[in-house]
Amino acid sequence: MDSLYEVISLAENSSLADAIREDDVLFPLIETAHVLAICLVVGSISILDMRLLGVASRDRPAGRLTSAILPVTWSAFVLAAASGSLLFISHASKYLENSFFLMKMLLIATAGLNMAVFHLISARDLSRWEKNATPPLSAKFAGGLSLLFWVSTVACGRWIGFTMPAG
Repeated sequence: MDSLYEVISLAENSSLADAIREDDVLFPLIETAHVLAICLVVGSISILDMRLLGVASRDRPAGRLTSAILPVTWSAFVLAAASGSLLFISHASKYLENSFFLMKMLLIATAGLNMAVFHLISARDLSRWEKNATPPLSAKFAGGLSLLFWVSTVACGRWIGFTMPAG
């Protein structure tokens, strides 16, 4: 664990982190990219989740919708992770002390676990139910949890900025 903190300290004290922290434009520019990427992640995942809940895109096969949307989701997630990492190194020690940041990271991991469980269980027989307007209960459950986790992630992300110590 000490080596993790050493790596984080090196990143936080790097010239890149200093530039992000000190420049009047760089942090807001990176934050804007991060927010836009999060909008794409949550927006695209919400389309799939609403389909899994059976409340939207009911006339589209779930597999086809997933194939069309997931490339956008993953591309946006990579941008969100990259921009979020840059924001993190600018004040790493403060973020690690912020309960909303820690909760946001936990929620992202939980959303990923929910997705993995969905693909291992409910999506195994996707071809059997994907054309049904009302998916099986396990798919609805996964979609509902996903929406809850991602909306909560966004809420925690917003609270981070309001709970970070000044300076």
